[in-house]
Amino acid sequence: MWTRKELKQKGKAAFLANYWKTVLVSLIVVILLAGTGGAGGRAGGTYKPSDEDVQFETQIPGVSGVASIPQQIESAKDALNEAASAAGAGIVAGIIGIIVLAVSLIAICVDIFLLNPLSVGATRFFVKNLNTKAQIRELGFCFDSGYRYVVKTMFFKDLYNFLWYLLLIIPGIVKAYEYRMIPYILSEHPDMPTQEVFRKSKEMMSGQKWNTFVLDLSFIGWEIVSLITSGIVGIFYVNPYRHMTSAALYERLEYGTGRGPANAYGTADAAYTQNF
Repeated sequence: MWTRKELKQKGKAAFLANYWKTVLVSLIVVILLAGTGGAGGRAGGTYKPSDEDVQFETQIPGVSGVASIPQQIESAKDALNEAASAAGAGIVAGIIGIIVLAVSLIAICVDIFLLNPLSVGATRFFVKNLNTKAQIRELGFCFDSGYRYVVKTMFFKDLYNFLWYLLLIIPGIVKAYEYRMIPYILSEHPDMPTQEVFRKSKEMMSGQKWNTFVLDLSFIGWEIVSLITSGIVGIFYVNPYRHMTSAALYERLEYGTGRGPANAYGTADAAYTQNF
């Protein structure tokens, strides 16, 4: 059984041993997450003329009908102008709506086909960085290995998360933790079939969701410090520290007490952490 202290010590040591690259990749992850927020928004509105705009005399008194004709002509002109304005507003609102829809679709496509593979590449960086100084080129790993599997699996992960959150917040959170290991699994096995990735993540997180939730909560103090410093501490310390700790969690769940597929904790870790 793992402990928070163990994982955070390993994550912190690995982070500090390859400080600037880890900070840079963590910053890229923040930018990627910001990019997945969507490009939608509200635009336009329902046109509603004011009472003053639409009030005009519509009846001609019998005793002064001839004298009221100019007024009726002006009123008719006003009515036509209002109709033209309303039609114009409707056209503009329609155009804006089409633009917003198009931008939203483009943003979704960018998220699916670009940001998600980059996110898995960043996860690969963190996993490799636990035991050796990883290189930033790991970000592009998925574009050369298992791209379509990564795109498909991450798409369904996001879709299922969204649908679960539509039902209720709590089930959505539970499922988010159940899917927690999907990017990590893909970072090492990009060609693994989607169903197998979901099954493996569920199996790895079985009985681990609450402990993982508490692990995440243990960073709340650092998050407050980051907020107070306008995110500066988050960029240069908290975010990379948290990402490396999460990678250490994956490593422990995947390989048990082994450090990666063939190494052991202890001696190898000590040799690595001597570098900083």
